[in-house]
Amino acid sequence: MSVVEDVRFGVLGPLRAEVGGRAAGLGGPRQRAVLALLLIARGRSVSAERIISEVWEGSRPPSLTTLHGYIADLRRTLEPERAPGAPARLLVREGPGYALRAGPAAVDAERFTDLAARGRRALEGGEPRRAADLTGKALALWRGPAYADFGGAAFAVPDATRLEDLRATVREDRLAAVIASGQHAAAVSELEALIAEQPLRERGWELLVLALYRSGRQADALAALRAVRRRLADELGIDPGRGLRDLEAAVLAQDPRLAPAPTESTRVSYPPAAAPAPSSGNLPFALSSFVGRGGDLAAVASLLDGHRLVTLTGPGGVGKTRLALEVARARTDADGPWLVELAGLHAPELLTGTMAAALGLPTAASPDQLAGMIADRDMLIVLDNCEHLLVPAAMLAHTLLTRCGTVRMLCTSREPLGISGEMVYEVPSLDAATEAADLFLRRAAAVSPGWAAEPGDRERIAALCSRLDGIPLAIELAAAQSRALSVAQIADAVADRFTLLVDGSAGRPDRHRTLLNTVAWSDQLLQPAERRLFHRLGVFEAGFDLEAAAAVGGVEPVLAPLLALVRKSLVTAETGTAPRRYRMLETLRQYALASLSTDELAWARERHRAWALGRAENAERHLRGPQGAALLNGLSRDQAEFRAAFASSLAAGHGEYALRLSGALFWFWFRMGHVAEGLAWLSEAFAAAPQAGAEVRARARFAVAGLHYLAGQPPQAYQAARSAMEEARQAGDPVTEAVATAYAAYLGLLTGAALDAGALAREAVELARRSALDWLEAETLMIQGMVLRVLGDLPGADRVFQEAIGAARASGHDWAADGAAWCDMKTASDRGDGARALAIAADILATMDRYGDISFWLVTVHSAARALALTGQAEHAAVLMGAVEAIGKRAGVSPELMDPLDGPREAAAVRGALPPEEYERHAARGRAMSRRDASALLTSLIAGR
Repeated sequence: MSVVEDVRFGVLGPLRAEVGGRAAGLGGPRQRAVLALLLIARGRSVSAERIISEVWEGSRPPSLTTLHGYIADLRRTLEPERAPGAPARLLVREGPGYALRAGPAAVDAERFTDLAARGRRALEGGEPRRAADLTGKALALWRGPAYADFGGAAFAVPDATRLEDLRATVREDRLAAVIASGQHAAAVSELEALIAEQPLRERGWELLVLALYRSGRQADALAALRAVRRRLADELGIDPGRGLRDLEAAVLAQDPRLAPAPTESTRVSYPPAAAPAPSSGNLPFALSSFVGRGGDLAAVASLLDGHRLVTLTGPGGVGKTRLALEVARARTDADGPWLVELAGLHAPELLTGTMAAALGLPTAASPDQLAGMIADRDMLIVLDNCEHLLVPAAMLAHTLLTRCGTVRMLCTSREPLGISGEMVYEVPSLDAATEAADLFLRRAAAVSPGWAAEPGDRERIAALCSRLDGIPLAIELAAAQSRALSVAQIADAVADRFTLLVDGSAGRPDRHRTLLNTVAWSDQLLQPAERRLFHRLGVFEAGFDLEAAAAVGGVEPVLAPLLALVRKSLVTAETGTAPRRYRMLETLRQYALASLSTDELAWARERHRAWALGRAENAERHLRGPQGAALLNGLSRDQAEFRAAFASSLAAGHGEYALRLSGALFWFWFRMGHVAEGLAWLSEAFAAAPQAGAEVRARARFAVAGLHYLAGQPPQAYQAARSAMEEARQAGDPVTEAVATAYAAYLGLLTGAALDAGALAREAVELARRSALDWLEAETLMIQGMVLRVLGDLPGADRVFQEAIGAARASGHDWAADGAAWCDMKTASDRGDGARALAIAADILATMDRYGDISFWLVTVHSAARALALTGQAEHAAVLMGAVEAIGKRAGVSPELMDPLDGPREAAAVRGALPPEEYERHAARGRAMSRRDASALLTSLIAGR
């Protein structure tokens, strides 16, 4: 609930505020930007220094007086009834900064997020009509682009991007619900409009195909599938994802599972279509065995049977030429196949004559003349290495295919030719553990007669192949070093792969004699903007999205050069991701990094750090709300980037940056069980920033407290919580002060500290209520209940737990709701009511799998084991205790240490219910179980009661 009841804010369109139902004047662009920045902070204090830095970015900063004037104007507008001199209740001063105390219900973006989450749950729960209603209400809140007033302002971009991505997902969810409720035809026109706006989001195409098919329009459904295949190939150089491919096969087969059903999901798994068997041709004899790629051979052969132009794309060395030759050898065309090699050709005007000579024909003066010579021939032409002559090769292919109806062409290129009718097949890397390792073993044996792998080499070879990205050329060059080096030595030396991977023999083309030459060949073909972006993207350790590429690459606009890098096989687009994510093979990434000068590398890493911090802080503001699960998954995807940002900031001496990033990532570390990693980064960050400001120290110190608590170290956790509480008070950060105060009360009880824990917990709740943040109130109430329970006030604890659950459900803070329920579950066991405890556990487990939170899962199952023992199921309880022990050891979390009051009692209750040897026998079974197996066992035991 908002502190000021009658004030409402809108950011889903131009920024607006309503006071008492009437629009409020918010002043000029800078003043409005100050308000927007405070709204984005979601109740947290923003220092005046940071407000000026972000709102006036790129401009001369104003004096603090100017900022104070803007704040005063906003206060008068938003609280017109406030008496002169009375303290502000909405836009408040906190320490060196300001905070906007607007509750979630007061901001349209928060209401939208809540409705979106409820709509998704209804859709997944088989309630399509309710889902359509909820998602429709969510979308009705939008009035234009999020934060429309602020364009590309850096402070607004992360939150605007998050909201726009969620808006796209909600539109798809609503149409999925419309289809699932049987209104197929009604959804078609909206879906056509949706894909016209967002043609690269594959889910929209899937929904359109499904709606068309269910409306009896199978031909239109197939036409849509062809259209999306062309679109993805033309703009991204990729094939459709698995969902679209399986859907195409199902439509062709008229799979009965596509028929309407009341609770049917729009994503169904379909059996893959069978690929036709391939057939052989007139090509050079192979000089070595062809290893693996059975699936690729079948897929390309099938494409070539159905289409007259197929282009194999992929990075240098991935095996495009060899795959093309093997496919061609297996065909039975009446004439050919003919190989036309272009790698050594650099004069476009000689292309037609080169092809004529390769086909055994007299010199042709033009493509039209060559087409006349082969017009009646039933032949396959393999056009190899087109990338450096892309335009003339495309023009020649277009002329031949349009003039010669029985000619087929199989091309290899690092990017598609881009002409009508072209089918693109991106040649994948080899699987490191299977085909790639087999290739290494065969090539090593071939270059060094009598060579044999040593014990343990197979695993080392698989790891080596993985580091080499499964690229056949790199693997063959590495295997060639077995003449002089052991597998272990090759693996050690591959860190400097461009020096190691060299072949001095005369049998390879120059561009393939070293790995460096292979990548440099592609680099030389790039345009200047593409090259700059390619080199700078090397600072990403793993995947990235379009926003990240723009933020770090420094190339404006970024879309065109990024798509060019995808087409040219230097960046890979990950199909099925929305928004689309990209990655670089490690070999290409190392080349890109090595191409940057020292100053350019420092510049790129600085931009990478700024992007990483922005991503983490923007996500952290929403982690304790309805979007929590999705944002935790996103942070997991970007974890390698956060690690890189920590490493580069500490190496550059930016300790305060590392503390700020730690504070933003704390809840992610806490929920996902990254205890040791978080504590390690925090230790280094504090050591590197002894003079950091109190605001930054407070949040990082609270992170230390939370992670020590998870690690089962209450004394260290208590001391850190006390420090965080004091530093937050000094900084004027009531959010951190409230949560640190609550944890200090509980942790103080665990450690036997001399304090009035009840009073401290009440103080924390009052602080939280003054902040108007529902999630904070829910979390402090949960901890107050825990304090009351430890103090022996079970009725008081029960009352507070129920209040906490209500506040948590209202704010979408599922963790606090489940945490309060877990404590209620333990109280039921204290009273001997194991049946009620298990019923509560069932409710918790039903929602828990949406998160990867290992620590909370461990303590819940640990407590449920005690409840099972109370209900006479001691053997099953021992199995679960064994599972918790083994899984907790791997995660570095011990329920008995983390929960020192109840954990040992729970363990003793289960152990005491069985003879020691019986307990050990059943616990040993549990130690071999996965988390999924243990969850399934507990769920079945509860359901079977």
